Amino acid sequence: MEQQSPQVHSLDLNHNKNFHFDSSASDVEQPSEPKIEQPSSKRPTGPPPPPNGGLIAWLQVVGGFMLFFNTWGILNAFGVFQTYYESGALFDRSSSDISWIGSIQASMLLVVGFFTGSIYDRGYLRLLLIIGSFCIVFGHMMLSLCKTYGEVLLAQGFCVGIGAGCLFVPSKLGMALGLAVSGSSLGGVIYPIVLNQLIGPLGFAWSVRVIGFIAFGTLLVPIAVMKQRVKPPRARALIDWSAFLDLPYMTFVFASLVAFMGLFVLLFYISYFGAAKPVTDTRMAFYMVPILNAASCFGRTIPNAMADKMGPFNLITPCCIMIGVLMLCLVAVTTEGGLIVIALLSGFFSGALIGLPPLCFVALTKDKTRIGTRVGMGFGMIGLGVLAGGPAGGAILSLSDHTGWTGLWVFGGVTALAAGFMYLGLRIVLYGCKLRVKA
Repeated sequence: MEQQSPQVHSLDLNHNKNFHFDSSASDVEQPSEPKIEQPSSKRPTGPPPPPNGGLIAWLQVVGGFMLFFNTWGILNAFGVFQTYYESGALFDRSSSDISWIGSIQASMLLVVGFFTGSIYDRGYLRLLLIIGSFCIVFGHMMLSLCKTYGEVLLAQGFCVGIGAGCLFVPSKLGMALGLAVSGSSLGGVIYPIVLNQLIGPLGFAWSVRVIGFIAFGTLLVPIAVMKQRVKPPRARALIDWSAFLDLPYMTFVFASLVAFMGLFVLLFYISYFGAAKPVTDTRMAFYMVPILNAASCFGRTIPNAMADKMGPFNLITPCCIMIGVLMLCLVAVTTEGGLIVIALLSGFFSGALIGLPPLCFVALTKDKTRIGTRVGMGFGMIGLGVLAGGPAGGAILSLSDHTGWTGLWVFGGVTALAAGFMYLGLRIVLYGCKLRVKA
């Protein structure tokens, strides 16, 4: 009996060594070891990775393309409406009053987009698509019935603008984004040409209805194919109060506000300038907006792709300065060829100026969980510059009875140049004076 005891004890020790049990474990606990690993294999792994290529991914790009086609694309086409309204065929108002229509439309896109970001986060993508599409189509149908300035302001300024704001999706990095954003340029080409070609044989009302039908057909695409990949665990905050104490962020917002104030002077008045100067005939003047927007297609895609290697600040600074220089050059333009060249160049640089701010916001935001909030806040504040630019330029033009275009282009050029040098100062403060630095 005395010999059996150590033998049993020796077997127990060998058993424990072979299976690496803790010395406190008993034989009863041994069978439960395989069950410990089973729950870990069932733990949630989070949302699936975003689709990288394939039909689903490219359908999202197509849907985004159509959204930009009917938001920024429609807004970029307002220059031809400005030219038509200036003729007095529909109502008789000053240039400043007329530009309020386009300014409210564009600012509504940015301001309403500020609020819809958190709605999107709560999983209401489909609702935003439906409401936004309805407002854009309904606004154009009502515009075709309008006879007074106030009616046009409500239909085109507020209704279409609010609809565009519902469809505004904050930008993200990547070449696919550049392809989607190019839809705004194509919209800015097609819609002015449609209006110009149809307004003679069909009249203003039916021309606008055709635009509404085009918007209806193309907006069915994102409603049908776009899906929210994953609902965030919580909606983004509407306001990040710490952003107001972030000096680089607020400097960039203010610089962009000033830049967009000057930019929209160019977008609203380059077509009317060609017809009223007159530098070109009325028919060709309408094509200044499509020419500008066609060039902006390259400005929205090429700099976005280059920004991944060069940095957004190295691109937005010279682009903004070039916009200012080109507007000052308009003071001396007296030929149709000169106006076309400036439209092409300013279109390219304006596309970059519109497409690069989201990437700058990403670079300026250290806490990446706040990117959505800060992008929305930034564009909401930039919307104030959009709201002010067109009417301010129109007021300057009205003071000279539409003969002194110099004051208008000086105002737009100086504001763009001032913004460009603010970008330059911010770039130097953040990244230094070396040129070969990704900034």
